[in-house]
Amino acid sequence: MSTLCRDCFTWPDEDTKRCPSCGGRHLISHPELRELSIAHMDCDAFYASVEKRDDPSIRDKPVIVGGGKRGVVSAACYIARLSGVHSAMPMFKALKACPNAVVIKPSMEKYASISKEIRTMMRELTPLVEPLSLDEAFLDLSGTERLHKAPPAELMARLVKRIDDELGITASVGLSHIKFLSKIGSDLDKPRGFSVIGKAETMEFLASLPVSKIWGVGKAFGAKLKGDGITRVSQLQKMEETELMRRYGVMGQHIWRLSHGVDRRQVHQGAERKSISNETTFFDDISDYAELERILWRLAEKVARLAKEKETAGRTVTLKLRTSNFKIRTRSHSLENPTQLADIIFDVGRDMLKPEVDGTAFRLIGIGISGLVHEQHADPPDLIDEARTRRADAERAVDQLRDKYGKEAIGKGRGLRRSKPPADSKEKPQQDGGVK
Repeated sequence: MSTLCRDCFTWPDEDTKRCPSCGGRHLISHPELRELSIAHMDCDAFYASVEKRDDPSIRDKPVIVGGGKRGVVSAACYIARLSGVHSAMPMFKALKACPNAVVIKPSMEKYASISKEIRTMMRELTPLVEPLSLDEAFLDLSGTERLHKAPPAELMARLVKRIDDELGITASVGLSHIKFLSKIGSDLDKPRGFSVIGKAETMEFLASLPVSKIWGVGKAFGAKLKGDGITRVSQLQKMEETELMRRYGVMGQHIWRLSHGVDRRQVHQGAERKSISNETTFFDDISDYAELERILWRLAEKVARLAKEKETAGRTVTLKLRTSNFKIRTRSHSLENPTQLADIIFDVGRDMLKPEVDGTAFRLIGIGISGLVHEQHADPPDLIDEARTRRADAERAVDQLRDKYGKEAIGKGRGLRRSKPPADSKEKPQQDGGVK
């Protein structure tokens, strides 16, 4: 049995409840603790933790990060969770469950900045860091012991303490031999958890889980399995792979493998971003084309700004609408040349919006780009449409002024003609395609 003190990072020789070196009680003991190298780190209630860090007056209060009454919960602190509040819950339900909660609108730029600092710390340990979202990532620490003079378990314990000391953010860790189990492990003992799942206990540990814990089993497939009488992983372990494939095709093979602890996925360096988008949910439904058009321009500007920051451009523009009865409409258009310009993103989105505005009331609108490439391939001069080239030049000039004087220093006319803002709307940049 190996034991690590998470407080002073010593390795006590004896099995004890207190560290003989520092007297700390945060000890991890496991027979495979020195050998396991696939980690998943997940910040604890990340958005809410950042807001509490920045405002000590709300530290002991229930905090919900999200939009207005028509929005949804982006994050909830652990105090709010005790009342039943959870991510993606409609805001009106969250406030009904926890009426004394402090509600804060998301500040995505702030969260992204902190996330970047955390990623930098991770990459100082290993280049094999695969982000899943702003607040979680896989790390493959295989072969790092020789470089850092410490086993992966100790490196992760030091990383978590460093993030807490320098950024005021706590995190939980799952450590195992495969990605599937490390991600499950990081959620077992939140907050400030550190769970270890070794090879020897894999089958027994998995047998105790519901099938919903298997990566890729969503509500629909979970319901299908339940309809067939399969609710526990232990049942899958007793079935033949061929039988599960006969019933469920490729997913049958997938769930058989994971139920037996077979996960061949590698930790990939920097998961590839597949799209950039931005959306807003309205306080009141909107059916007026002019108002939707004005909001669309503002969203297109934000998408363009993020694309330029990431030095990327998109080949496809996608418009997203959600009706008052929660039906989602998406429309896409592929471009001849990739773009990162708000002017082009807006023009294409507007052309897709026009036929959709037929009296239907919408509660959400969003715009995004996908098929991302490096910005060097984006927006060549248009030799036919010189006016578009001039608008592109003007947009880049505006970007330079904003970089110098601030993002709100200057705006284009169509963004200033809005009759009124969508009250209590929820706006957040979203990075889709497997990032989270």
